[in-house]
Amino acid sequence: MSLGLALSCRRLAVAGGLAMLAITTAGWDHADAARAGARAPAKATTHATAAKGAKGRHAAHKRPIHGPNYHPPYAAIVVDDNSGQVLHEENADLPRHPASLTKIMTLYLLFEQIEAGKFKLDTPLSISAFAAGQNPTKLNLKAIKGLVTKSANDAAVVVAEAIGGTEADFGVLMTAKARALGMAGTTYVNASGLPADEQITTARDQALLGRAIQDQFPAYYRYFSTPSFHYKGREHHNHNALLGNVEGVDGIKTGYTEASGYNLVASVRRNGKHIVAVVLGGTSNAKRDARMRDLITQTIPAAATQKTTPKVAETHDRAAANMPAGAPSLQHAPQ
Repeated sequence: MSLGLALSCRRLAVAGGLAMLAITTAGWDHADAARAGARAPAKATTHATAAKGAKGRHAAHKRPIHGPNYHPPYAAIVVDDNSGQVLHEENADLPRHPASLTKIMTLYLLFEQIEAGKFKLDTPLSISAFAAGQNPTKLNLKAIKGLVTKSANDAAVVVAEAIGGTEADFGVLMTAKARALGMAGTTYVNASGLPADEQITTARDQALLGRAIQDQFPAYYRYFSTPSFHYKGREHHNHNALLGNVEGVDGIKTGYTEASGYNLVASVRRNGKHIVAVVLGGTSNAKRDARMRDLITQTIPAAATQKTTPKVAETHDRAAANMPAGAPSLQHAPQ
């Protein structure tokens, strides 16, 4: 089933109004490369204020060039999805910044809304000035593929506003969903993963989310395996360089900010075995990928071939207990 939503930023008249688009959307990223100093607001910011500063932010944020002393905090974990056994872990419960791994949860909530019938594949969504001003916005890609392959920041905010009303309220919903899944060490304040001190996670939590999104939305998870797609005569490649280059890798997401380092959640299936591995805090794309390759090679021989552990499921009572007073509901989603 094709998600033909087109975040067709048709020359957005974003001077203050909203342009209508469809869920198949997207924008561009290198949000994975959220620039040093680029900050997403932890609290709700008015769209007008956000849009006003967007042009200046875009000019100011240049991709940093790392020196030899660049060492973001490292963490890693490998989980056998068949048995639930942890095959490797290092600093797995220490707080880290997720960067664009955040979009895994953004997509989790979007998939949930689609399956619940709250969205249709041609549901029109509004592009606010704030969403259009996300850093950077250069291409109009197809939505889910844009979020997965090019880590589109503007598309993430459009989804957040459609579901939560504001990106800040959507962050509360994301955090509640994390708690429902048992992700006790994760807090979200934005939908894209752009830098925010309050936005934290752990390697263990990201492995859990990487398993959960496959268990809960197998029909939509396949988008994470998209190696590339064509749009307007150009081929756009997935940031996950392991796809098509490491046997059995079928997803899922990369992430980068200066504070987080180079992050990757990877899912690998071989001969009935299935592992989900996480590397956080790599010092470069190449070194992160090399570390992930090593972890896959070292751990997959010990993985089980029979499924003996239940699927990752949500515990709604736990989510409700962790929801702050006055937290938003999903009432903003179109019916």
